[in-house]
Amino acid sequence: MSATTWNSARPWRGIMVATALPLRADLSVDYDAYAEHVAWLIANGCDGVVPNGSLGEYQTLTDEERARVVEVAVAAAGDGARVMPGVAAYGSAESRRWAEQAAEAGCGSVLLLPPNAYRADEEAVRAHYAEVAEAGVPVVAYNNPIDTKVDLAPALLAGLHQDGNIVAVKEFTGDVRRAYEIAELAPELDLLIGADDVLLELAVAGAVGWIAGYPNAFPATCAALYHAAVAGDLGTAVPLYKSLHSLLRWDSKTEFVQSIKLSMDIAGRHGGPVRPPRAALTGPVEAGVREATEKAIADGHH
Repeated sequence: MSATTWNSARPWRGIMVATALPLRADLSVDYDAYAEHVAWLIANGCDGVVPNGSLGEYQTLTDEERARVVEVAVAAAGDGARVMPGVAAYGSAESRRWAEQAAEAGCGSVLLLPPNAYRADEEAVRAHYAEVAEAGVPVVAYNNPIDTKVDLAPALLAGLHQDGNIVAVKEFTGDVRRAYEIAELAPELDLLIGADDVLLELAVAGAVGWIAGYPNAFPATCAALYHAAVAGDLGTAVPLYKSLHSLLRWDSKTEFVQSIKLSMDIAGRHGGPVRPPRAALTGPVEAGVREATEKAIADGHH
């Protein structure tokens, strides 16, 4: 299958948008706005959505809210295979319960961080992924050692894949050299771009999907960039990438949730507020996001 063609047999491939979650002024979840956003993303060239990721502020949601977000995403996407919920939790049993909820909702895959309650060793990591895989839905590993302090290094990923417990990895380290080692050690493991500002580098290295942040604000342009990059059309991809990179790099910064929501607001989408402990951007960070977003709009991106 081409990396640019979505197929329900491998629904984690393609552009899966880590969706921002629209909140009302009182910080309650606006489920109607979220449903509209999911449908809009798919109508504008994205292949699916990843609810309840960090960008979706899952850590601040009640269990009821978290479950309903998945159900709304499935209904709005029109095909549950297009939905990859984040199932991260402090306990493996809780992650498995969220994976089971995703399976019951008809989701095509789930996104799972390693244990993040402590600096887990390899044995604990492998047991964690084995537990969640028992839910029966394909598991995409999420390697984010910056936040979790657990590094899914290429050899460990190869072991998880050999165990039969993961089908792909969202690579967020920013170290593009890892793509080649992963391909050598686990050639059947799908590599997914995990940070917007290394999209081109990982696409050239063989990535077959992108768990993406900035399509929340500019889906059509981001889709054009991704498809050109994975097709090797550098004549199209490089100018687009250069034009967008000052914006895309905000996806890798501590304030990425607020940044993407602010960019959405500026671009005419409902980004809206964030829940504490996050706070609205101010000062140089806000100014930087505004400048990069306004540049993208001025350059004709949408």
